[in-house]
Amino acid sequence: MPGLNVDWHLGGLPLHSPTLSGDSKLRTLSWNNHTAPASVNGWILPEEDVEDEMETLKVNRNDVAANGYRAAERPTIHRKSSSPMMPAFMTSAPGKVIVYGEHAVVYGKAAMAAAISLRSYLLVTALSKSHRTITLRFPDIDMEHIWKIDELPWSTFSQPSKKKYYYDLVDKLDPELVEAMQPHLSIMSPKASPEDRKIHQNAASAFLYLFLSLASRNFPGCVYTLRSTIPIGAGLGSSASISVCLSSAILLQLRTLSGPHTDQPREEADLQIERINRWAFVGEMCIHGNPSGVDNTVATGGKAVVFKRGDYSGPPTVTPLRNFPELPLLLVNTRQSRSTSTEVAKVAALKNSQPAVVEPILEAISQITESAHQLISKSYFDAKDAGTVQTLGDLMKTNHGLLAALGVSHPKLERIREIVDAVGVGWTKLTGAGGGGSAITLLNSNASPSTLRRLEEALANEGFEKYETTLGGDGVGVLWPAVLHNGSEDENGEDIDQEIFMDADGREGVERLVGVGVGALEKRDGWKFWSNAGGPHVNSEGKQEPISGAYRQLVHALNVAADEEFSVPSCPVKEASAYLCQYTKSKLPQERRVEREDVASSNVLARSLSPD
Repeated sequence: MPGLNVDWHLGGLPLHSPTLSGDSKLRTLSWNNHTAPASVNGWILPEEDVEDEMETLKVNRNDVAANGYRAAERPTIHRKSSSPMMPAFMTSAPGKVIVYGEHAVVYGKAAMAAAISLRSYLLVTALSKSHRTITLRFPDIDMEHIWKIDELPWSTFSQPSKKKYYYDLVDKLDPELVEAMQPHLSIMSPKASPEDRKIHQNAASAFLYLFLSLASRNFPGCVYTLRSTIPIGAGLGSSASISVCLSSAILLQLRTLSGPHTDQPREEADLQIERINRWAFVGEMCIHGNPSGVDNTVATGGKAVVFKRGDYSGPPTVTPLRNFPELPLLLVNTRQSRSTSTEVAKVAALKNSQPAVVEPILEAISQITESAHQLISKSYFDAKDAGTVQTLGDLMKTNHGLLAALGVSHPKLERIREIVDAVGVGWTKLTGAGGGGSAITLLNSNASPSTLRRLEEALANEGFEKYETTLGGDGVGVLWPAVLHNGSEDENGEDIDQEIFMDADGREGVERLVGVGVGALEKRDGWKFWSNAGGPHVNSEGKQEPISGAYRQLVHALNVAADEEFSVPSCPVKEASAYLCQYTKSKLPQERRVEREDVASSNVLARSLSPD
């Protein structure tokens, strides 16, 4: 069989090693179970048939002609339904908690927010070209709606003065565009309660604004199904997590994102994160009107950020903390509804009546955030060190006391703190505006399973909802294609289709099926994250870890040995490693270099990373 040098694509993705097969009467092109007629009667390529039958397998006709094949009249062929544009894929983004600095941030002070391992998951399935509909499903809140693509307000969104592109920065919503969406939102969920209907329309407005701004009328039909393990309305950034999932999915469909992969340059990965974050912020504006931008920033980049908003006429100053460690966290939902605006107004009233008392409290809260920031930013920071965790926990506990002094705690929050303190497993504070909502506990590394079980029973007995989660995890992730090895005997893995995804039972079912993996569940290889770009390095135990982790290990050991602190220069890994080698030779006494085991291991690791 002669070879055919043709540039085939599936939904814009290059297809490697497609094969021609069949008898001399009818040839077909096959790739991953997608099949289309390729030739008839002596390897003649029927041009119209390939174009019409396999819309997504696009042929470079110049390559075809160069290989001696000619177009033919379209023969009569029994065809299957057309194939989808691209394989099903998933995106995922985390929720967030405020770790330090609530309420002080309203007055221009610093606050720190971090990602948690509770996440939202979005499954995207493209439909065949004959299906001209877009479906948005969110079964966890009983929401589902279908729009006909050709009936959406494309003429308004595509006006030259209003059309936006993936690289644009949108810092406010266009009232005319918002108005154009209303007829397509007002028909949603007619049988739902007014409160639920508002939630459904808010979520749909974020999706439609992004979809209409970025896509076009000839966009393929798709089904977007959202599942979330984040409690809604608990101040944990559930809407931002959803907005990041939608933003990243649509941008991926448009082929405007590269990666993620571990060899991707850090600068390139940051560009993708920024692009996703910009459009996720647009989604947040659709839901909240005037969001701070912090929630979507954490959900996109993961780890943690320090943010400060001195001037409300502009965006906040956001400093990413890429070295923020993954820490075990207990999150407890009080199930007590609360109003952020009410709690903010309460503090404002107290500040107006007692400025001499409240100002020092707000400043003390700000200093707690700065102290935690400085500790985490130190080159020798070690999250596994008991003393370090103790310091972070004490700061959390003090932060809670100051917030209680401002009057934003609640009897249920105080009861949670009492229960946790009674079993001695960690340090507890409220998170967010207070007045209800959630409490977080930084767990001791030595908390025994039996103690945690007793704690769970005590919390459940009083009606609280507990989540064991992780602080400081990954940001937005991609599973392309939507295939995972969930103990399946099939070596090719298990396809995550719409039915399987919809049938996942609750939060635990979603995590078991598609969860990115935290804690006892090992992280799954299929999920990729832009926050992990830059490539792995090997530590002294032979395990892969980020470059920053290797630096921290080296510097910590050297500081212990030399009884002083120094900083690693900001330079490429090999140059910094060489610097560390030189430091051990010049700064440490000979006898300490050989007698201290930690210095020896640091020398070995430094030499393994050095340019020599």
